[in-house]
Amino acid sequence: MPARAPDQALTGKTSVDARAFCGFQDRFFRDRPMDPVRIAVVGAGVVGLSTAMCVSKLVPGCSITVISDKFTPDTTSDVAAGMLIPPVYADTPIPKQKQWFRETFDHLFAIASSAEAEDAGVHLVSGWQIFRSVPTEEVPFWADVVLGFRKMTEAELKKFPQHVFGHAFTTLKCESPTYLPWLEKRLKGSGVLILTRRIGDLWELHPSFDIVVNCSGLGSRQLAGDSKIFPVRGQVLRVQAPWVKHFIRDGSGLTYIYPGISNVILGGTRQKGDWNLSPDAEISRDIFSRCCALEPSLHGACDIREKVGLRPFRPGLRLQTELLAQDGRRLPVVHHYGHGSGGISVHWGTALEAASLVGECVRALRTPSSKSKL
Repeated sequence: MPARAPDQALTGKTSVDARAFCGFQDRFFRDRPMDPVRIAVVGAGVVGLSTAMCVSKLVPGCSITVISDKFTPDTTSDVAAGMLIPPVYADTPIPKQKQWFRETFDHLFAIASSAEAEDAGVHLVSGWQIFRSVPTEEVPFWADVVLGFRKMTEAELKKFPQHVFGHAFTTLKCESPTYLPWLEKRLKGSGVLILTRRIGDLWELHPSFDIVVNCSGLGSRQLAGDSKIFPVRGQVLRVQAPWVKHFIRDGSGLTYIYPGISNVILGGTRQKGDWNLSPDAEISRDIFSRCCALEPSLHGACDIREKVGLRPFRPGLRLQTELLAQDGRRLPVVHHYGHGSGGISVHWGTALEAASLVGECVRALRTPSSKSKL
């Protein structure tokens, strides 16, 4: 996919034109004609690790280093509920969103169907999405991607007397605290380096790296000068309730019960602009009360643990290439962040697209005096 035009308003650095980039390519090709292209992926959540994996698979002739100050179990992704039910990105065409979701679903379905399923923490789960009134869109765009999507029967709806409509289907759950270490192990096995380091500015990585992939989520406020990205605080409970086998999701997506391999996740909240990572006891009581209203047996749940994460929201997911310039230096950057609540649901699809953009950068660097699309 061709890279979009650089968004110059997001950074105080200068984006340069194709002619200047050609000069950069000439010097790169002359000085390091056979060396691998050095790529830094900044960020080690599900977006960063999956991007590094896709680049390692799809872009030959490069060395990859994942750099982050936080790795699992301390990332935002580790708190994610991990259910594959995608949000809607208002600025992205529905066919593109469906492609991202389908590619992610197919990738995780293959894992769930393999001997790696337990180690990767990926499994199928069936359940219901319920509504208090009939939604305007009775069939969501992703209905033919998940398995067995259908309208709930009257008999099923009797379980939820406050709701009048619902969907029944089977989807996937990706347990991030298991999936992220599994991805890390596979990356290391592929020769990818893992480096714990806090980055204050992308220019710190120049000239050690030739291309930077920015998967820093909320860190892009500082690293990319992006004032459009903001946190949406999510608080969840992880409880022991092994008798709960089906997921239940209120149509608004605010209240949900997601059974997993080792616990059940109860949620949730959407608190825009709230940076507080400390659990709120009153919110926990409210979450528990809402979930028990949908599944009364949860009153018997035990070992209740609180978790908080900050979802990286912005008006639109940013997936584009930018060539930064400063004091005569050049640094190609592929931005890949701003997934909001959909990081797990579309991570592999957007990572494939980010890897394609990285491939374009690598080919540009390796082709002296070619016209760059950057």
